[in-house]
Amino acid sequence: MKKILITGASGFIGRCVTDEMIKRGYTVYAPSLSPSLPPQDGLLQSRLDFFDREALKRYLAEHRFENLIHLAWYVGPKCHMSPGNMDWLGLSLDLLKSFAEYGGKTFLGAGTVSEYDFSCGLLREDATALANPSLYGQSKAALYNVGKSFCRQAGIAFKWPRIFNLYGPYERPARLMPSVICSMLKNEDVKVSPCTKFLDYLHVYDTARGIASLFESDVTDAVNIASGQPVQLRAVVEEIARQTGFKGRILWGALEENFADPVIVGSNVRLTQEVGWQPVYTLQTGLRQTIDWWKEFLYEHV
Repeated sequence: MKKILITGASGFIGRCVTDEMIKRGYTVYAPSLSPSLPPQDGLLQSRLDFFDREALKRYLAEHRFENLIHLAWYVGPKCHMSPGNMDWLGLSLDLLKSFAEYGGKTFLGAGTVSEYDFSCGLLREDATALANPSLYGQSKAALYNVGKSFCRQAGIAFKWPRIFNLYGPYERPARLMPSVICSMLKNEDVKVSPCTKFLDYLHVYDTARGIASLFESDVTDAVNIASGQPVQLRAVVEEIARQTGFKGRILWGALEENFADPVIVGSNVRLTQEVGWQPVYTLQTGLRQTIDWWKEFLYEHV
């Protein structure tokens, strides 16, 4: 079996990417500070502190991976503004350098919609400026620019999925869809922003399939992992209410909106036409799967 190193394998996106790569015939090596994924064939977990640079280098020297999917990043409080982003930028560059030193051939790093200048509305890999003011977005854009140049010089295939908004099982409960779903399932008042913005959403499973398909393709450089279809947040909340049968109060405007831009949507032409990806879930079927998952989760944690 082919082997691959995946950082961040136990995260929201990482666990789905890990499952997808195992389905595609890879043995996944998933080191972390606290290995927590359920055991399965094709998954090798171990304890590793990535910020112990010498330990990380020894690990790469021992296994000499040709394939690397790098998803790990800072996800703590106020992640878009935290100096922790700079720590992960430095670590990621060290990781890429050592990966090349010990035989690396294909590198995929997790990019983000937050690299882009949101005021452009329709975000395209070949046309939209990487001018997002957040420290998170600038740190990711810096890794993209330096990583692409380094990989070209080192003869490594460089792939950069820019991940847009997503939802599904294991999402942090405080985020929009889990908070709305759980409040409605509990028949509580639902507190949301005015929800007038239009965003681009994908189910996390379709996102993982997009990442895996990009990794296995001949396509390189930045590729938006996006639906290409803007949906108003208000319509999302109303669809969740319809599917859960919620009859309680939705308190529109009880929370402040997080950003000012009215529309953020990604062109997915490269993903669909060059990589050959197509989604499995519609928004309606994806929300149904997600609601069913949260029902089970809440039942288990009563």
